[in-house]
Amino acid sequence: SQEQELKAAADSVLSEVRKKQADTKRMVDILRSLEKLRKLRKEAAARKGVCPPPSADEAFESQVESLRTLLKNRTELYEAEERALRVMLEGEQEEERKREMEKKQKKEREKLLQQKREIDSKLFGEPDEFPLAHLLQPFRDYYLQAEHSVAALIQIRHEWDQYLVPADHPEGSSIPPGWVLPSLPSSDTWATAVR
Repeated sequence: SQEQELKAAADSVLSEVRKKQADTKRMVDILRSLEKLRKLRKEAAARKGVCPPPSADEAFESQVESLRTLLKNRTELYEAEERALRVMLEGEQEEERKREMEKKQKKEREKLLQQKREIDSKLFGEPDEFPLAHLLQPFRDYYLQAEHSVAALIQIRHEWDQYLVPADHPEGSSIPPGWVLPSLPSSDTWATAVR
């Protein structure tokens, strides 16, 4: 996909930037080593009575300073590139997480919808098996009216709330959270009547 290609390209550029950073760090280390080496050689030459002219020191210092500035600028540039790429990759990962979450929520919705279909088929029968399913439509509409109308929901809740009692009340029981599904037939005679 396009996102994967973009991520692969960003990863490739990021690894290239890291390689450049490593090269720059190596150059800084070499420059530091050169300075130490020159200092040691200068000390060794001084012990033998040989002293380079001040112009040589100035030329060396000037060259080292210009190289140091160049390497510092490169380091800052590569760090900025790396930050930009990281932001881009994090944005991509965030998008990926979002897509995964949406996919998960969609699966969850489909699962709930499937459960609802199963409950409906137990309560109202399979529409394909029941040729006069349209006759049940007014009943379906009645039982589902609260899903489409706030006024109907309030009215139904008001009617139900009249019968709310604590769970331990001797003359009643609390309202179940969903549909009350019919229990399986307790005898063969009842089973023939149900089917």
